[in-house]
Amino acid sequence: MTGSPSGDTPAVARQRVRRWLQRSRLDTELTQSDVAKRLGWSLSKIQRIEIGDVAVSETDLRALLDLYGVTGTELVAGLVKDARLARRERWATDPDHRKYLTTGLRHMLQFEVVATQIRSYQPLLLPGVLQTRATAEFIIAEAGRHLTADERRVRLETRMRRRKDVIERPDGPQFYLVIDESVILRNVGGVRITAEQLEDLAEVAAHPKIFIRVSPLDQSMGAIIGTLGNFMLMRLSEEDDQDDTVLYRERFNADDIDHDPEKIRPYRDAFEHLWELSLPEESSLQLIQAAAAGLRARLARLPADVT
Repeated sequence: MTGSPSGDTPAVARQRVRRWLQRSRLDTELTQSDVAKRLGWSLSKIQRIEIGDVAVSETDLRALLDLYGVTGTELVAGLVKDARLARRERWATDPDHRKYLTTGLRHMLQFEVVATQIRSYQPLLLPGVLQTRATAEFIIAEAGRHLTADERRVRLETRMRRRKDVIERPDGPQFYLVIDESVILRNVGGVRITAEQLEDLAEVAAHPKIFIRVSPLDQSMGAIIGTLGNFMLMRLSEEDDQDDTVLYRERFNADDIDHDPEKIRPYRDAFEHLWELSLPEESSLQLIQAAAAGLRARLARLPADVT
């Protein structure tokens, strides 16, 4: 994706338009079916616009705003500007991203660089944004056997760029991470790579905007919430507004973005519950450091060719 990390992106512009349209419709007490009938549109068209699946055209936007009685000149002009930006994703997105990354991942990248807070839960592996290059190379090579060489190359480059844009950026978002204890006990890529990864994670945890907690293996709720799979919540405003939060979920061969507050709420509640049950940051850091030290001790006893 091109442009400044702090600037607007097409996905974020689409999110603003979507929220305004949904709120304006609710203020008029019109149902989606009512709007579809009055404008002669299909119900699915209204639904896709409101959940952010499609970018609304300027003509359709003006029709909706007129129906909802939104007439403020400055407000309408701002929404029209956002609608135009939302439809320019093809020109705002790196060609390699358009060709080799999924739609969900492309949109996640756009939300991630403008988020004010990110909450991530990982029951199996460290999130890509915190992986070292060696860890990322190993995971992408193993999990991406079905991908082409160019797809693997772009995913690795993207993963490394995310670390710079989100974690290492001075004005980056507050990043809250809960990982299952098994994540730091699992050998990923070999003893040396895992040791270096955990040492790097311990260093990252010292960043003033990074907060890491470990869900211990003897905490049963961790296993229950773990059935949700990994997920990331990105808040796009300074206010604690759940309507301005997006959910990203990634599975082995699929991923998706969700804007619906009702669908997002269970994930937000699960994260907050698990955050409170997990080890405090200082104790979590000690656990990570101890795991790294244990791997270093193993390295000292292993032949160089089996590390």
